[in-house]
Amino acid sequence: MIKHFFLATLCLLLFISCANKSNSPNNLELNKLETENKHTKSNIADQSQNELKIVFPTYIDLNFVMGKFDPNKRDNFSKISIDYADREGRYMHSEAYEAFIKMHAAAKKDGINLKIKSAARNFDYQKGIWERKWTGATLLEGKENAAAAYQNHTERAIAILKYSSMPGSSRHHWGTDIDINNFTNSYFENGQGKKEFDWLSEHASEFGYCRPYTKIGTDRQSGYQEEKWHWSYIPVADLCTKYAEQNLSNEMISGFLGAEVAKQINIKDNYILGISSSCKN
Repeated sequence: MIKHFFLATLCLLLFISCANKSNSPNNLELNKLETENKHTKSNIADQSQNELKIVFPTYIDLNFVMGKFDPNKRDNFSKISIDYADREGRYMHSEAYEAFIKMHAAAKKDGINLKIKSAARNFDYQKGIWERKWTGATLLEGKENAAAAYQNHTERAIAILKYSSMPGSSRHHWGTDIDINNFTNSYFENGQGKKEFDWLSEHASEFGYCRPYTKIGTDRQSGYQEEKWHWSYIPVADLCTKYAEQNLSNEMISGFLGAEVAKQINIKDNYILGISSSCKN
C-alpha cells in the first residue's frame, strides 16, 4: 500500500515538473516567437504574391502588345486632330491622347507648340519601316545602306536598332508613344528646339509623360540610342511593358526580314525593357 502511494506521488511530482518546464518563461517566449515567425512568413508570401499579380485591362494581350491590330478599328484609340499633328490619319490610345491635349494647351500658354510627327504604328506599319532599312531602300540616318554595309545579319539588325524597332517590339504599337516636333537630337540642343525640349523635360511628367530613351549609361544600360523626340504615356505604357515582361518571348518576334536574330540579340531584355527608370511605375 505504501509502495503504491510513493509511486503515485512520484508520478504526480514528475507531471507537475514537466508542466512547469513547458510553461516556463523561456519556452513560452520560444512558442510565441515560432508563432510570430509563421505569421510573418505567411504575410511575406502573401505580399510577394500580391506584388507579382497585376490585373491587366482585358484589351492588353499579346496581339495588342505586338501591334497585331488596326488602330482605326479599336474603340480605345482616337484619330488625332490636325491641330495636334503634322498630318491627318494618325492615331493614339484615347487616354494618352486626352493627356496630350492637356499638355499641348499648357505648352501653348508658355509659347511652346507641340506637334505629333509619329504616333501609333502597328506591326505591318513597323514591318514596312524595318524592311526598307533592312534592304537598303531607306538609308540609315539618311546616309548608310545597311544591306551593303552589313552582310552579317546580326550586325545589320544592331545597326538598324539604333533608332528603329523590330516589328512586334515597338512601344509605338500601343498608341502610348509619340514623336514630337523633330527626329534629330541636334534640333533639341539649340534655339527653339531646346526651348521645346526644356519645357517637356520640366512639365511632361505633370501629364503622365516620360522619355523612355535617355542617354545610355545614365539610368539605363541597353536599348536604342537617345531620342529626345520620343515621349511615352506612363499609365498605359507601363502596363504594356509589364505584360511584355511577363508574357512575351524573343521567339515570338517573327514574320519579317532579319527576325531570326531577335533571340540572339535578346530583343526583349535589351530593347523592350531597356528604358529609362522614369518610365517605370
